[in-house]
Amino acid sequence: MLISTMNDLPGYEIEEVLGEVFGLTVRSRNLGSQIGASFKSLVGGELKGMTKMLAEGRDHATERLLENARGLGADAVLAFRFDTSELGSTWTEICAYGTAVRARKIA
Repeated sequence: MLISTMNDLPGYEIEEVLGEVFGLTVRSRNLGSQIGASFKSLVGGELKGMTKMLAEGRDHATERLLENARGLGADAVLAFRFDTSELGSTWTEICAYGTAVRARKIA
């Protein structure tokens, strides 16, 4: 499955737009990482535990988006994006979204 942040695919013709697709995950930070992040924020630097959690969350959201797109019969997703928001003080919502299409390679 092709995934593009662009609105088109150079070298491909969009035969059919199947609609919006998304993948969603909500992550909870554990108490240990919250305490570590609080201390780290005093001195600065990367919050490696938080970075790992967000990277894994993006992967899961993307997998769910691809499942949704395949279910519609798509072979590509255009205008792919992520959106992240905080839910309360310990939960992070990660949403991957885009437009599912059928595309044909131009000869």
